[in-house]
Amino acid sequence: MLIIKIPNNNIHEREYIIQLLFSEFLGLQYSLIISDTELNYSISFEGSELCIKDGFFGYYQDASSYLEVAALPQKIIFAKNEFTIENNIPIIYGTDELQVFKNKIICGIDIFASSFFLLTRWEEYINKVRDSFVRFPGKESTAFKNSFLHRPVVNEYAEMLWEMMKALGFKEMKKVRNFELALTHDIDVLNYSFFRSTLVDLFKKKSLKLALKNLKFLFRKDPYDRFDFLMNISEALGVKSYFYFMSTNNRQKFDSRYYLNHKKFASTILEIKKRGHIIGFHPGYYTFDNPEKWRHEKQLLEVAVQQEILEGRQHFLRMDVTKTLAIWDANDMKIDSTLGYSDIEGFRCGTGDVFTVFDFLNRKKLLLKERPLIIMDGTLRNRYSKEQTIEIIKYYVSVGKKYNSIITLLFHNTSFIREWEAYDDIYKELLKM
Repeated sequence: MLIIKIPNNNIHEREYIIQLLFSEFLGLQYSLIISDTELNYSISFEGSELCIKDGFFGYYQDASSYLEVAALPQKIIFAKNEFTIENNIPIIYGTDELQVFKNKIICGIDIFASSFFLLTRWEEYINKVRDSFVRFPGKESTAFKNSFLHRPVVNEYAEMLWEMMKALGFKEMKKVRNFELALTHDIDVLNYSFFRSTLVDLFKKKSLKLALKNLKFLFRKDPYDRFDFLMNISEALGVKSYFYFMSTNNRQKFDSRYYLNHKKFASTILEIKKRGHIIGFHPGYYTFDNPEKWRHEKQLLEVAVQQEILEGRQHFLRMDVTKTLAIWDANDMKIDSTLGYSDIEGFRCGTGDVFTVFDFLNRKKLLLKERPLIIMDGTLRNRYSKEQTIEIIKYYVSVGKKYNSIITLLFHNTSFIREWEAYDDIYKELLKM
């Protein structure tokens, strides 16, 4: 049995991150002791001790006093040692100190505070920069600015922790984990409107060329009806598709036309249920900080699909980490999958794995879990060629396989026509990966 001792301050935060790494990531049981004399994290077993030096919470004795600009990482350094899985590992908090003895290892990297920083996203509460849609930009993140957004650093920390324990003779087995590809689809628009699209091309985009391209869709099957295509790919891969439907019934800007009363919606839901795929919720643009509107839209969707909805993702990836996740938790949702960036792909939370959410303002663990979004189709389309897009997806799939973790992709049902036509081939490439 592991005995873990922690200092007697910021106890809720320390308990949370210990539970995340040891229980959720490694699957290990432990006994936790809150010590009035311990200054660091002490992990002991069978006469051996792993000491993780406290490089953060010890400087903020008062609860939540760390929530200030001065507490943000000032300079990220990268270290290499015998326990790191990659060539080096970013040190968000702590130092590169490493002392290895027969029955004791002293590690200067504060694995716990660094993981807490990435998973809870408290950085986004301190850094007030937002884009035009009131979203925290990925390029503002510490991970992007220090060139490790493409790495699942929390997984790396967990593996480093495990390797140090093994070196000290720890004999228990860690949790068996498996690579998983989570193929998600936000259904912003259900039906393609030939006339609406043509008018937009002519008068808004002022493009006769695009308008003429629409002609091929006039007498063909609705090009937004890609549900069979998406489910076929998922079934060939042995996974489920996650379809997140909207239920906005207003005509406000950025929200889609209401489609729950459409015959196509009813038949689509029946087919998804018949084939055993997942139906989820895609709350509208104006719900991320509005509990009443969020709840109303969820109720509309549940009535329409005649089942309880337990997971989903916010429209436009709008997320206030101090408000939105609490709304999901208060409405008994099991999984949110909003925490990815719209401007760049990568590990916003430092992992792709499902993990329990922590409300850092109210200092409590929620029942809600997060399945972070890693790649969104629109993000890649705006930045990369078809060939580059395929290579990027291959890279993240390889990372998922390396760490036996989850990689969540978002491909809209509307992402396969006109200027998006290459995405048919891109999506089929998943079968070869």
